[in-house]
Amino acid sequence: MDKDLFKVYRLFLKDSIRKVVDFSQTDQNRGIKPPPLEKPFAEDAVRVDLPRNVQFGKIGQIDLAAAIGNRESRRAYRRSPLSLDEMSFLLWATQGVKEKLDPGHALRTVPSAGCRHALETYLVILNVSGMEQGVYRYLPLEHQLLLEFTEKNLERKIVRAALDQPYPGEAAVTFVWTAVPYRMEWRYGLAAHKVIALDAGHVCQNLYLACEAIGAGACAIGAYDQSRMDKLLRVDGEEEFAIYLASVGRRN
Repeated sequence: MDKDLFKVYRLFLKDSIRKVVDFSQTDQNRGIKPPPLEKPFAEDAVRVDLPRNVQFGKIGQIDLAAAIGNRESRRAYRRSPLSLDEMSFLLWATQGVKEKLDPGHALRTVPSAGCRHALETYLVILNVSGMEQGVYRYLPLEHQLLLEFTEKNLERKIVRAALDQPYPGEAAVTFVWTAVPYRMEWRYGLAAHKVIALDAGHVCQNLYLACEAIGAGACAIGAYDQSRMDKLLRVDGEEEFAIYLASVGRRN
């Protein structure tokens, strides 16, 4: 093992960089306007309205201790679909907006360093009632799903992008979170990147607990082919790139 390389890579886990960053020179402190809360989209794009949290009714009604105690990674799924109500609940639980504070900040159902929320949520939908198979993006401000595109052989392509792990191809939906790093860099400069990874962990844990509440299972996936996944989502791989994913389906 290369001990010097281990030391270099371990630095990412530490907060030592905070001592060398000149925060007075970040774009926030230079008076530059914050980047938008979500990626823009065409006004004529196909969007699907999602039920609001006040309409969830009995969805997600589970004792918190039971959800935490039952939580585990579940890789085997039934072929029965998830409902749109359930998808709405999972999206609200992981990135739902509680209050928009200003054009660059919003309070959500998960914490984020500096209230920056540098993640976008893409959904590779294979088996959701009333939804065409395709790649969608969650619009948290509108609480809608935006159809990005449909794709042939989507099951096979998501499996290949996940390094041939089979369960994304058997899931009802795979959540793929991308990072838009400038949203965090605007505030923290070079100290931004560790906290983006921390934020992704907050989001995925909420997904696990929300899945337990609806009788679904989730499996976080940290190993994937970066270039294939970015290509599948049609993101540029630099200003936006996949950082984490999780398959979700009705558990056996």
